[in-house]
Amino acid sequence: MSSSVQLFRDQKYHELKGQCIQQRRLFEDPEFPASDESLFYQSAPPKKVEWKRPKDLCEDPYLFVNGISSHDLHQGILGNCWFVAACSCLALRKTLWQQVIPDFNEQEWDPKKPEKYAGIFRFRFWCFGEWTEVVVDDLLPTIDGKLIYCHSNVKNEFWSALLEKAYAKLAGSYEALDGGSAADAIVDFTGAVAESVDLVQGKYGEIISEQIKLFEDLLKVHKRGGLISCSITASSGSTNEVETETGLVIGHAYSVTAIQKVRLGERLIFSFKAEKLFMIRLRNPWGKREWNGAWSDNSEEWKKVSNSERKSLGLTLENDGEFWMTFEDWCKNFTDVDICRIVNTSYFSIHKTWEKKMMHGAWAKNSEPLLNRSGGCFDNRETFLQNPQYVFDVKKTEDKVLVSLQQEDRRKYKKEGKGDSIPIGFEILKVEDNRSYRLHRLTVQERVATSLYINTRTVFLKRILKQGRYVLIPTTYHPGIITKFILRLFTDVPSKLRELKADRPKMNCWSLLCGYPRRVTQIKIHAAEGLQKQDRSGGADPYVLIKCENQSVRSPVQHDTTSAIFDTQVIFYRKNIDSPIIVQVWNSNILCDEFLGQAVLAASPSDPREQQTLQLRGRGSREAAEVPGHITVKVFSSDDLVEL
Repeated sequence: MSSSVQLFRDQKYHELKGQCIQQRRLFEDPEFPASDESLFYQSAPPKKVEWKRPKDLCEDPYLFVNGISSHDLHQGILGNCWFVAACSCLALRKTLWQQVIPDFNEQEWDPKKPEKYAGIFRFRFWCFGEWTEVVVDDLLPTIDGKLIYCHSNVKNEFWSALLEKAYAKLAGSYEALDGGSAADAIVDFTGAVAESVDLVQGKYGEIISEQIKLFEDLLKVHKRGGLISCSITASSGSTNEVETETGLVIGHAYSVTAIQKVRLGERLIFSFKAEKLFMIRLRNPWGKREWNGAWSDNSEEWKKVSNSERKSLGLTLENDGEFWMTFEDWCKNFTDVDICRIVNTSYFSIHKTWEKKMMHGAWAKNSEPLLNRSGGCFDNRETFLQNPQYVFDVKKTEDKVLVSLQQEDRRKYKKEGKGDSIPIGFEILKVEDNRSYRLHRLTVQERVATSLYINTRTVFLKRILKQGRYVLIPTTYHPGIITKFILRLFTDVPSKLRELKADRPKMNCWSLLCGYPRRVTQIKIHAAEGLQKQDRSGGADPYVLIKCENQSVRSPVQHDTTSAIFDTQVIFYRKNIDSPIIVQVWNSNILCDEFLGQAVLAASPSDPREQQTLQLRGRGSREAAEVPGHITVKVFSSDDLVEL
């Protein structure tokens, strides 16, 4: 076993199986016993539950009968259609389910070698950033000789029932799986990045352009191995699991099993394109009850599609819970979609690959403000920065960034009545290009992105960010809440994501010899205007260079302009407070850059903190001769190194 797989409750599958075979007994799991405490934490069983092994339920049990398919699954009496929908999605992707069910051939019942069977199975889940192996026995809960939870439509197939048992063990009990999110289960099966889209709020049923964008996005996700599920949220006053007139079930998770553009006969003109219709195929975890609107199994519309096209779509007309609908109808009838992206980080792929960084963190309470890490969301102005802070760089002119913030799974706390997810979210701030200590006050920084704040396990955000340095601040909505999280960041080029832990430069032996900073200064260079023309077309390619003691920070070049907006931020920890800060403007050339002028700043705490416009001068002191152009700057200085 690879060292990257953790063992749940430290149970070693091969060791336990070997002992059972040697002692000629079947495995009984002491960590998840065949008793009511593994079933329920508050409800009572409807009837007496008997735990039976597969061979007590049929003559020839198997993990898989004729392979694995999304039709293998049926939901039992538990309200976990979301888990069954996630399993349906998983069954579509061989590379993914083989991770969850490792060495499935070795685990399979072998009628020729009955002595190899020991009533023990193992499954792997991606738990909070690590693959975790869960061992279970095969005693399954039944009433009147029938499985009461997830089961296959084939009587002697047991992969789904055993997978559900392992997942229930991880959650603490079967009842802990009652009510959940298909996206969470898919993330636990795959390590995918989950995004939830509200189809109503996004007006996808009304705005055709948004609909097309979403279709193309989902098509790409599906083609690249991602998993998608959807549901209809019950409106206030209505109840879950009620069937609508169109045959869809409210408050019920469906898995998306295909997304395609379907070719039609030329005669038809549809709202998207004459020759192709945007279609989506869904599966109801109940294995029955289907959409009865346009393009449902027996509808007239299928007559417009050639036999060969129907065959390639795999169209079946049984009431098996699987059905097609147009993407437009889907957007109008469903309210929520969970998109689980398998983000490609392989260097050997033909598709776009991403650079991934993952950090484990925690919100922790401390009465000392500099040590507190549970400050709540941005609305809590006094304490917002008292949260974990992570810095990363965007190296390209602009880069698409994917952020996933996931809190620890709280299902295991359901017994104590604390099983609900906490409302979480995050802020992204554009900060000084050279910041390497924690933020203590917001002055020149820009808020560039805010996620949703929602009580789901994962919060996701996609953004295009400009070149520069950023600080990402994950928070709980309310201050003072303690829990763990993992943060994942995907960028096109390495981002160097790391946590900012120190509040100020460290005092060490060198500080005694070389001096320790006495002042902190923040500068934002907004713009340079009226610069000297440098080329025949009357423009220039300016950049700013900000110098302080032996440090310097250079902005990106602005091309072909004599009035450039930079919005460059820098921060300096200054040992020699009498040494001024020099802001120089240069023109970028192929051979040799040209000096265009500079401004000299004393940057003392008493200087004005409002934006100021400074005349550019030649080299030398503050009184050097004026040259064309001026810069607009904001300067903040403090002798308290943890003020800024």
